[in-house]
Amino acid sequence: MLHQFHSSILRAYDIRGIYNQTLHNQDAFFIGKSFATILHQNNYTNIVVACDGRASSPVLKQELINGLTSCGINVFDAGLGPTPMLYFAVYHQQADAGIMITGSHNPKDHNGFKITLKNNKPFFGEEILKLAEIVKNQHFMVGNGSVEKINVMQAYINRLLADLKITKPLKIAFDAGNGATGEILQQLSKKLQEQFSCQTILLYPQIDANFPNHHPDPAVPENLADLIDCVLKNNCDLGIAFDGDGDRIGAVDGQGNIIFGDQLMVFYAQDVLASNPSATIIADVKASDKLFAAIKNAGGNAVMCKTGNTFIKAKMQETKALLAGEMSGHIFFADKYYGFDDALYASIRLLNIASNSQNSLAEKLKQLPLSYSTAEIKIETSEEDKFAIVQFLQDKLTVNKQNFNNIDGIRVSNNNGWWLLRASNTQALLVARCEGNSPASLELLKAELKQYLQNLPANFEFKMPAELA
Repeated sequence: MLHQFHSSILRAYDIRGIYNQTLHNQDAFFIGKSFATILHQNNYTNIVVACDGRASSPVLKQELINGLTSCGINVFDAGLGPTPMLYFAVYHQQADAGIMITGSHNPKDHNGFKITLKNNKPFFGEEILKLAEIVKNQHFMVGNGSVEKINVMQAYINRLLADLKITKPLKIAFDAGNGATGEILQQLSKKLQEQFSCQTILLYPQIDANFPNHHPDPAVPENLADLIDCVLKNNCDLGIAFDGDGDRIGAVDGQGNIIFGDQLMVFYAQDVLASNPSATIIADVKASDKLFAAIKNAGGNAVMCKTGNTFIKAKMQETKALLAGEMSGHIFFADKYYGFDDALYASIRLLNIASNSQNSLAEKLKQLPLSYSTAEIKIETSEEDKFAIVQFLQDKLTVNKQNFNNIDGIRVSNNNGWWLLRASNTQALLVARCEGNSPASLELLKAELKQYLQNLPANFEFKMPAELA
């Protein structure tokens, strides 16, 4: 009997679904078999596999390994940890590829697979769809691969610490959010205390598949409430939070102000450009115009890119960028590091900035140009309609001869500022954002976006968000 994947799980830059609803154990087995076939086609023979702390992750990992080894691929099993540790392990083991089983920042009953090839080459788009084609045609290699359990955690921690260059002690609050960074954060905190005289407070380091304290998504302000409270109560210099699999960072300054992803990128860009004048720096389509201006003002070459970690990695390799970042907190360093998104490494670089600057992070944040913008606005719709709505509006804007770019969805620019509407890569959502030149301009942009949504044909299903209602 032929195996068939649910139509919703093979996505633009990874594979993910709802466990035992759209994503099943047998899917993991056949992902292993089909990806093994692709590895053989490239004369690759081995792979690193790891998983996060979700309840379904260990069994999905084992089924994946079974599929890989049944086709003759040798597997390094790196156990449980964050996604960037898996990426690091591919380098450390000089492996040909890596697969991380993780639901990332999605609800606890979700899970999925992030795939990378060696040298940080992303595996996405048509390549992911090719897995289903291989399964459909049953074109599998046959073999008997080996499994070797490895422990790269200490080597990974040592690599993180190699770039820690703080000149004065800091008081830091960390929030692991019960995600996969917990054990590593405990060890990092100990090193910061013993070797650098820092004071550290660690929230929710216990890896818990139920995420009992808050959802592990630092891009959502309410998920930072406990961290902000901890920073303020303990007079910390800064607070740093991580998503469920450790590839996205959230941060707050010593006054409890959230430092959003594009604001963090201003600090990182200035730091990278100080040592690498005229370097190319990438930001995603959701980022503020003020970030792109700050990159140019610091002497850098600013490039806008489609949202999604694999798209960012591909654009980095194409442009040889030394830094890239997303509004959501994916940060990619390639000046001294490997070029993959690693929130733990990004935290090391933020500690360097906080320690070595004459101004506190709170003072640095105040020095940034004022931004009149919304946070991400999430608009509930269906998997089918999220793409159809974007296409409909692109056609309408073209007819109206309105200025927009379609790098990723629609980013409309006018005298008031800009608004964005794009289909989420991971959920049945449209994602919107607006940035105005003034508070009044922002309201006009929101009203314009709302009008376009209200005038959509009745056959499109969506829920008008409270931010626009």
